[in-house]
Amino acid sequence: MVTTRSAATRFRFARAGLAGVALVALSGCSADQLARGYLPAESVGATNQTPVIQQLWNGSWLAALAVGLLVWGLIIWCVIAYRRRAGDPEVPPQFRYHLPLEVMYTAVPLMMVAVLFYYTAVSQADILSLEEEPDHVVEVIGKQWSWDFNYLDEGVYETGVQASLDGTEGAEERIPTLWLPVDERVEFHLFARDVNHSFWIPAFLFKMDNIPGRENRFQVVPTKEGDFRGKCAELCGEYHSEMLFKVKVVSREEYDGYIDSPSRLARPVRSAPRSTAAPSSRTSAVWAAP
Repeated sequence: MVTTRSAATRFRFARAGLAGVALVALSGCSADQLARGYLPAESVGATNQTPVIQQLWNGSWLAALAVGLLVWGLIIWCVIAYRRRAGDPEVPPQFRYHLPLEVMYTAVPLMMVAVLFYYTAVSQADILSLEEEPDHVVEVIGKQWSWDFNYLDEGVYETGVQASLDGTEGAEERIPTLWLPVDERVEFHLFARDVNHSFWIPAFLFKMDNIPGRENRFQVVPTKEGDFRGKCAELCGEYHSEMLFKVKVVSREEYDGYIDSPSRLARPVRSAPRSTAAPSSRTSAVWAAP
């Protein structure tokens, strides 16, 4: 009777400890932060792809958290319930194998990985699909240490100059700007002129590599107007941290005003040779939290 009560007491203490840890961990979290999985607030509704990426991300970390809580709980329970007591033998009973247990801890992880693989593959196929006809095609050339943006359909381009982050006022105004019309499908063609770069707009929850001699493509529909930040996500040399750009998602009228402004050159300039390899949207793509 005493043993039963002691075991029940230990279980209550262990459960209370786990609840306390969870309460402390979640006390600083707002409902909005939890709903988006701590992804950037500006990513909510930013593109047609962000809901898919956010759902995959939330499902992954929730599954990982559930597994972690289960494992931590079992470890704590084993430490408490099976601790050595007075009168116990020097060595506990030994077993050469436990077949049901070994099958379980082999099969269960395989099932978990298979489920994660399935949802990842489905989301990837949706995100990287090039089946729909784009409204605009933008060529993005990465170079040490800036970006060129060629608006191929409009015959307009912008040549970027490296950002000089020396603390002087107005430095940000010299960073190249990518203009996108809201609610219109844009296809990006990615190139690199020298070394590997990676085109990343954190608010879009997506990045893809710019590789010399290779063309990578993806499509996206910006669905929220606003100003966003972009950067290179591939260590590309001494001034990698200054390889920045701005993104303006605007109305069609503002977009046309930018394209038709006298400062734009009315001819596309190619800063990188086209690859002889087939265009790819299946390589070097990454999505999820930064």
